[in-house]
Amino acid sequence: MTIQSKVMVDKNFVVADVDQRIYGSFIEHLGRAVYGGIYEPGHPSADEQGFRRDVIEAVKALQVPIIRYPGGNFVSGYNWEDGVGPKDQRKRLLELAWWTTETNEVGTNEFADWAKLVGSDVMMAVNLGTRGADAARNLVDYCNHPSGSYWSDLRIAHGYKEPHRFKTWCLGNEMDGPWQICAKTAEEYGRLANETAKVMRWVDPSIELVACGSSSSGMQTFGYWESTVLDLCYDQVDYLSLHTYYNNNYNDTANFLATSLDLDHFINSVASICDATQAKKRSKKKLMLSLDEWNVWKTIGSSRAEQRWQIAPPEFEDVYNMEDALAVGCYLITILKHADRVKMACLAQLVNVIAPITTTADGGLLLQTTYYPFLHASSYGRGKVLQSIVSSPVYDSKDFTDVPYLESVVVYEEEQGVITIFAVNRHLSESMALDVDLRSFGEMSLLEHIVLEHDDLKAVNSTASPQQVVPHAGGSTVVDQSSAKSMLSKASWNVIRFSVK
Repeated sequence: MTIQSKVMVDKNFVVADVDQRIYGSFIEHLGRAVYGGIYEPGHPSADEQGFRRDVIEAVKALQVPIIRYPGGNFVSGYNWEDGVGPKDQRKRLLELAWWTTETNEVGTNEFADWAKLVGSDVMMAVNLGTRGADAARNLVDYCNHPSGSYWSDLRIAHGYKEPHRFKTWCLGNEMDGPWQICAKTAEEYGRLANETAKVMRWVDPSIELVACGSSSSGMQTFGYWESTVLDLCYDQVDYLSLHTYYNNNYNDTANFLATSLDLDHFINSVASICDATQAKKRSKKKLMLSLDEWNVWKTIGSSRAEQRWQIAPPEFEDVYNMEDALAVGCYLITILKHADRVKMACLAQLVNVIAPITTTADGGLLLQTTYYPFLHASSYGRGKVLQSIVSSPVYDSKDFTDVPYLESVVVYEEEQGVITIFAVNRHLSESMALDVDLRSFGEMSLLEHIVLEHDDLKAVNSTASPQQVVPHAGGSTVVDQSSAKSMLSKASWNVIRFSVK
C-alpha cells in the first residue's frame, strides 16, 4: 500500500527570507565539547593553537553561520577575565554548573580564533547569574572597542589588536531554572536584563541582544515569565530566546516523530506573547525569536555526581539513530516554516555533547545520523520559504492528534533558480506518493533527490560501522513540465531539488 500526498506552491506567496543564522549551533564548556572536542593539543591533527583540524573540517562542511558561547548553564558562574591573558597564569577553578574543574585554557580570544577557522560568527553570552551589568559592559569593551580604554587596550596587550566585533549577545541563560547558578524571578531578571542591555549598548550601539525566555514550555512559569520579562526590557532587546529538547522516552516512534508539532505550538505561543507586549506598549518594534537551544536529548537529567571535579569528563554523549535523524529533520522543517519570526536557532550542541559530531576514543571522528539532515538544510535551505498548500493523510499518537504523515517545506533560491523541498515521510510502514505542483515556475528539471533511510530505525553510526546510516542520491522523482511525482520511502528524510528557468 502507498499513501498519497500533495504539495502546491506559488513563487509569489513568500513566508519570509531565510536568515542563515537559523543554522547556528552551540559550544559550551561542558563535557568534551571544548576539551577533547574542538581543542586537543596532543591530537595528530591539532594545529598550532591545539584545535583539531578534523573537527574544523566537519564543522565547516555544515556551514554554521553563528555559534553560541560559552554557555549555557556554565556562563552563570563564569568570570570571563579568567579565560584571557597568558595561559600559564590562568586559574583552575571548580565549575559549579557541571561539577567539573575548569582549566580556562580556552577562553574568549581562543574561541574567536576557532570560530574564524570554521567560518562562523560568535553569539556571546554574558553572566547574569553571579555577575551583572558591570562585567557585561567590560566584556563588550574588551571584545568590541577598538582601543583607548583599559579593557580594549588589555585585549591588544593579549595579542589581539583588532576587536572581535561580536554582534549578537545573550543576556544570561535559562535564568528561571532552579538548576541555574543564581536563578532569578521574572521581575529580578527583567530589570537586570534591561539595565545590562542599556550599558552594553552604550559601549557598542551596534550590538543586538537576546533576552532569556523561560527555560522550556514545560516550566510552571512559562508564559508569565515571558510577559513579565518583556514588560521590563522590551525596548532594550531584539530577540527572545526559546529552548526545547525532545526524546523518545515512551519508545513510541510515531509519537516521537510528531513532537515537531509541539515545537510549532511553542514558537507560535512565544510569538503571540511578544506581539501582545508590543501591542500593550504601542511599540513599532516587532520582537524576533532566537531558538538558541534545540535538539534530541536522551540523557537529560542524568546524574553526574561520580564525575565531580574531573576535567572535561564525557557527559551527555548521546548516540543518535535513524529515528533521531528523522525527528531532527522535522524540527528543521518547522524552524523553516517560521522563518518570519525565528531569525536565529542553535542546534545544541555541536561536538560530543548531544552533538552531530563525535570524537572517538581512538582519536577518530564520527558523523552521527543527525549530522546529515542538518547538513542538507544548511546547504540547501537558504533563500525564500514559500507558502505551501499541503494535502496529507494524518494519524493520532499518544500526545498528538491529526499528525500529517508528510512534514515538508519548500525553499526557493531565486538567484540560483533552484527549488528545494525538504520532506519527511512519518509513516513507519508505507511509502508515500508525493505530487508536487510548481506551475507558477514554468518548466523545470530535476537536480537530485537525496534520501536518508534505513530499515532499522534504531540503526546508528559507530566506529565499527561509520556509514551505517548515510544519505544516498537514489530517490525516485519524475518531472513533467512544472510538476513532479516523487516516491518517499517509509520513515525517510528527503531533499528534492529542481532547477527552474
